[in-house]
Amino acid sequence: MSTGELLSIEPLELKFPFELKKQISCSLQLSNKTDSYVAFKVKTTNPKKYCVRPNTGIVLPRSSCDVIVTMQAQKEAPSDMQCKDKFLLQSVKTNDGATPKDITPEVFNKDAGHVVEECKLRVVYVSPPQPPSPVPEGSEEGSSPRASVTENGNLNGSEFSNAAKGLSEQIEVPKRSAEELIRNQGGKSHGGVSIIVVIIIGLIGLLLGYLMKKS
Repeated sequence: MSTGELLSIEPLELKFPFELKKQISCSLQLSNKTDSYVAFKVKTTNPKKYCVRPNTGIVLPRSSCDVIVTMQAQKEAPSDMQCKDKFLLQSVKTNDGATPKDITPEVFNKDAGHVVEECKLRVVYVSPPQPPSPVPEGSEEGSSPRASVTENGNLNGSEFSNAAKGLSEQIEVPKRSAEELIRNQGGKSHGGVSIIVVIIIGLIGLLLGYLMKKS
């Protein structure tokens, strides 16, 4: 930030995210530090390359003004991304109630006895922000086992709980049927053993079928 007596200028470097064939703009904020009207004028060493709006104006007492600097679309990028263009911002106290129409070249004429403050601004090219690199599909290196399981679509904690509840309900019916069959067998231990074996095999089949369907 400039620390002149009339205007505070922010920033002192005009940073342009350089992109080919694209207009790029950045802004300056001029803040009047006085109780007087202050006139300003913006000059550049390369007027065909830049558009400044407004390039002249009035900043009211204790108020601010924004200046937009637009760089025209460039066909070639500098090899070293360095820019030698410069800007000069001149400021001078003017009459109270003055308007931009009252600003003439004579206002900034030092030979006429006017006290003109000057601030030099440099241009800096910066690289535009790069989009994030896409993550290759299926890459799980460095991820935690829990994250890998969830990302691959397997059961997380709540889904596992619901699946266990559903499995329990499916097993409960044949379990009750098995208990009734065992009670109906009475004392026939050999028949009871055969039925229990069949029931166990059936339950194992249900369990395996359910797990294979979920996977």
